[in-house]
Amino acid sequence: MTNNSKAALPDNQPAPVELEFQSDKGASVSTWIAAALVLALVGWMGSGFVIPSESSEETPIRKDPDPASVATRTSTAETVTQYYQAEGQALPDRDTKIRSTISGDVVEVSAKKGDDVLAGQVIALLDGTNNTSDLKRAAEELERAQREYHNAEELLKRGVSTMDRVSQARATLANAQAQMTAAEEAQKDLSITAPFAGRIENLDINEGEFVSAGSEIARIVDITPLSVSIQIPQQSVTRISVGQTAKVRFITGQERDGKVVFIGSSASSDTRTFLAEIEVPNDDGSLSAGISAEVTIPTGSVTAHFVSPSIISLDADGSLGVKTVGSENIVEFHPIDIVKAQVDGIWVTGLPETANIITIGQGFVRADEIVVPSAGDKDK
Repeated sequence: MTNNSKAALPDNQPAPVELEFQSDKGASVSTWIAAALVLALVGWMGSGFVIPSESSEETPIRKDPDPASVATRTSTAETVTQYYQAEGQALPDRDTKIRSTISGDVVEVSAKKGDDVLAGQVIALLDGTNNTSDLKRAAEELERAQREYHNAEELLKRGVSTMDRVSQARATLANAQAQMTAAEEAQKDLSITAPFAGRIENLDINEGEFVSAGSEIARIVDITPLSVSIQIPQQSVTRISVGQTAKVRFITGQERDGKVVFIGSSASSDTRTFLAEIEVPNDDGSLSAGISAEVTIPTGSVTAHFVSPSIISLDADGSLGVKTVGSENIVEFHPIDIVKAQVDGIWVTGLPETANIITIGQGFVRADEIVVPSAGDKDK
């Protein structure tokens, strides 16, 4: 490099030397070596994508999972009796209010509330003074009418009377006979009696009291037998018929065998149920009317399997069913109907007569799936 402008220098300062630069031939060699190394490295990294390594591992093939293991139990169908159950109420066989048919004063009360009476037994007596007079007057009038009728017939035979007189006498006699009959019936009505055997529940008269014709004086009920009334829904009414036996359990803990004696022919418009009555013997009178009762009526038999509610499953449509293991260990789903429930299990229909029911693992398998069933115990 040459500096054209020269400055004045001190006398004792030597003159500057001009610098000259020359290119180094060895420096370009290093550059070429570095470039070659970079190209080699890039080529080696790219070769892994273009040329696969001979030592690379093969892609693993996915295998199907092993069949699920389930526990099964061999079940054989049994004959089970079906029942219809309903809640009801015990009612007396007969319940009647006793009324006085005539007016009069009570002169005697011969029974009290709670007494058991026989049919025709006198409960109370009314004063018969007026009736005695009426009865005597009717008897005299009847006797007179009979004489007049007899005389009219005799005179007609002699030809001194007419047929009209005989007819008039006959009408008078008939009227007198009617009055006599009414007086005799009134005399009978002085005695107020029980219309049937039963127990007096209410007695609303006392001696010396005046009662009017038609007034209620007592109430009598007959609880031998009892009648238990229940309501049967319309979908079950065809299962019940008159004459069927029934088991009746009362709220008191007592049990009786009964019989269906009545089924209504018209459903209630409000509940769409039919009234039915079950007659229950109660000769000793130990059962009271009005208490609650549970009625169980056998309605037939069906072949069913006994299963635990815990093994019941649902299919895609929401139907109840039980899963079993069929031929070739394939899971099968069987829709079921519950026919009877017990504390320890339920009876169901819809399964084959003999079935290998899945008891453990049914929630993890589906229909048509192959499983590995474990050995199960047969039903006893």
